Amino acid sequence: MKDLSTPDLPFYHAQSDECAVFQTAYENCLPLLLKGPTGCGKTRFVEHMAARLGLPLHTVACHDDLSAADLIGRYLLKGGETVWVDGPLTRAVREGGICYLDEVVEARKDVTVVLHPLTDDRRRLVIDRTGEELQAPKPFMLVASYNPGYQNVLKKLKPSTRQRFVSIGFDFPTPEVETPVVMRESGLDEGRAGALVRLAGKIRALSGMDLEEGVSTRLLIYAATMIARGMAVDRAIEAAIIEPLSDEPDVQQALRDLAAVIYG
Repeated sequence: MKDLSTPDLPFYHAQSDECAVFQTAYENCLPLLLKGPTGCGKTRFVEHMAARLGLPLHTVACHDDLSAADLIGRYLLKGGETVWVDGPLTRAVREGGICYLDEVVEARKDVTVVLHPLTDDRRRLVIDRTGEELQAPKPFMLVASYNPGYQNVLKKLKPSTRQRFVSIGFDFPTPEVETPVVMRESGLDEGRAGALVRLAGKIRALSGMDLEEGVSTRLLIYAATMIARGMAVDRAIEAAIIEPLSDEPDVQQALRDLAAVIYG
């Protein structure tokens, strides 16, 4: 495993023992599920751990049209010949490394059928189109993430799938953790970064408003970056926080009022 002081590691500020849980899961060939709101650091965490463990990372952004064939591979026409081309999951199984399925609940139902043999003691990937059955090597790890807050009747991770994974719950960092993260990623000074974090705390504590989620750490970094580069604070907050959070004029005004409380 790489030294934590290695400068080329993607920056990640641990909130608890998630790094130890990830490493233990990897060393014991256990699949891992990350649960938490959008923009709270799940993807950066996986990037950090892949670099820390010295493993290739194959990231798949899952969506409504993502099928099992997109993960496994398909026959394509190249130079007048039909050739098989591995998908990202197959490449990770063949070569070793981490296959990260971001927001796995968004993928089509046939994807979970493919994943099941990889998430038990078989650790196998069956490729029906080629007749292959691949045994995942020791360095292979399957990691998936999803946002429980977005689940509904049509898009829900079944218990039979969830219980195949070791899980880590994520949430937005505490102000003591989030402020240094915003400072490091944006270059903004502590006072102004702390004010953005306080605003985020106020927004996240809101109830009864038409907000699907609170402001993410990612959006705070966007706002801080714009402020650090000379944009006025109110304009940066409008562009990087208020507009992305809601299209409703009354909700936007309520967010502006909150910002006014913080900034005077």
